[in-house]
Amino acid sequence: MKNLFFLLFLLPLLGVGQTKTILTSNRLFTKNDKAGEFEKALANHAQKYHKGDVAWRVWTIQSGPDAGGYMVTEGPSTWSTLDSREDISAEHTSDWEKNVLPLTVGAGQSGYYDFQADLSTVQLTDYADKIVINHMIAKPGKIGNMIGLIQKIKKAWAADNESVAVYLAAFSGEPGYITVTRLKNGLKELASDYRKPMAERFNAVNGAGSFDGWLKDYADIVQSRWSELLIYKPLLSSK
Repeated sequence: MKNLFFLLFLLPLLGVGQTKTILTSNRLFTKNDKAGEFEKALANHAQKYHKGDVAWRVWTIQSGPDAGGYMVTEGPSTWSTLDSREDISAEHTSDWEKNVLPLTVGAGQSGYYDFQADLSTVQLTDYADKIVINHMIAKPGKIGNMIGLIQKIKKAWAADNESVAVYLAAFSGEPGYITVTRLKNGLKELASDYRKPMAERFNAVNGAGSFDGWLKDYADIVQSRWSELLIYKPLLSSK
């Protein structure tokens, strides 16, 4: 009986531990004259070898320092799944090395991102075809303070039905968070008159004058920030 009680007690904890929150992100850059060949090879690879927990979503990067590149996201998955993932087959590896990599330039970029449901206003898999990613790097010793910043601005997102997914950069370079604004209604959401100015929206939910205080805290906590626009390419992604 005691063992049964202990097992029942553990079940909620086990469920939490198995929640799929981890995305793997890879950025690839093609040779100038090989974009068409690259897209065909990438699509073939994704649709043949990446299903389920390792399914791929492929994006073109439209702006920012990586403009012209491609972002490939894999998952969502769990650390346990990633830890126990079987060795990639020789055929899989050969296809990547012979048909995809030769069409790229540079080393590319890779990272892990842990979805933060409590800081987001949208579910992890409630996707949109156009997104804006804001990358925020914390000053040394300030990573914990970023949570408070995001919690306050989340109120403004939620009040105005703005779909934002928040991720912690996990063991992937400088510590920080990314916010992914999912443009459910397309690029028109970026127009200056689509929503009220952020200062007005923020003050409405956090109190008069609060946005100025938030900006001061932001300057003290955030070391650097940059943003980019991406568009989802279903024909290049897993099927």
